[in-house]
Amino acid sequence: MRALRLLEWKSDPELVEVAEPEPGPGQVVVKVGGAGACHSDLHLMRDFESGAVPWGPPFTLGHENAGWVHALGDGVRGLEPGQPVAVYGPWGCGVCGRCRVGTENYCENPAEAPVPGGGGGLGLDGGMAEFLLVPSARFLVPLPDGLDPVAAAPLTDAGLTPYHAVRRSWAKLPPGATAVVIGAGGLGHVGVQILKATTAARVIAVDTREEARRNAVEHGADLALPSDDGTVQAIRDATGGRGADVVLDFVGADPTLAIAAASARMLGDVTIVGIGGGTLPVSFFSVPYEVSLQTTYWGTRPELAEVLDLASRGLLRPDVTEYPLDRAVDAYRDMEAGRLTGRAVVVPG
Repeated sequence: MRALRLLEWKSDPELVEVAEPEPGPGQVVVKVGGAGACHSDLHLMRDFESGAVPWGPPFTLGHENAGWVHALGDGVRGLEPGQPVAVYGPWGCGVCGRCRVGTENYCENPAEAPVPGGGGGLGLDGGMAEFLLVPSARFLVPLPDGLDPVAAAPLTDAGLTPYHAVRRSWAKLPPGATAVVIGAGGLGHVGVQILKATTAARVIAVDTREEARRNAVEHGADLALPSDDGTVQAIRDATGGRGADVVLDFVGADPTLAIAAASARMLGDVTIVGIGGGTLPVSFFSVPYEVSLQTTYWGTRPELAEVLDLASRGLLRPDVTEYPLDRAVDAYRDMEAGRLTGRAVVVPG
């Protein structure tokens, strides 16, 4: 079968022929219907080098995956060939306290995971191929009626990651509250929809690109602001001087982190989702009183089921551009050049 593989760090992936996987005991082979191209894959191609993470190339790209059950290994129960499924991306050990409740994104025993701190497309072969070997049936979440694998694939990361970040702050987003989304691109435009679908808060989107700001408004943002020297004051003006109850930074660069901290309301949340390499100095007077600062990584298995339910009811609609497998490299080129709005999904079939 064909697969888009990263053969070494700091290189472009290549489409090559590999053997079709066969399931061992407890494993499942999925016929891939869609595999999302994520901006973090560009970091694998451009920035990572040996020793940066406890795994490395060669491996097949694609950590946002959905498709149909193709073959079952011995002992697998509860799944049937042909059944549509989404693939939960963070592959933990399955036995630590976090994994037992579905929080495998924060596995506390990564040495016993299929790959330490990774998963399919992150150290092990991912979904940018015709078939994907999933090491345990627990990583598969059946798709609800009305949701096809191409639409579901990006939700396994671009939906799950912002959902987890929003969900942890639900208590601070009652009617009258304000949430700010910094970076209204692939994850951020879904974050806007999640906020509107699951909270009563007013939503302000911030982005340097006019097209992204327009798109955020189309997806429900109440206000869209350019990211510049006047952003913080504009947010405070829009909130009666108080600031935002929750700020979600989907960029994570120095300028956006500074905006996030300065525009937060006292007792608010600032959540850093983007891995833009920025830093935020923290001292007694550098952020408003009792602002909580946190980073998040992906989301939990139960949360993925909730995301898929929202999407099946039309409440989440990521903007998707489809690419055939033989043009998968073009998806990354378009992403890197800023030509994409929303998410790219590679469709192998």
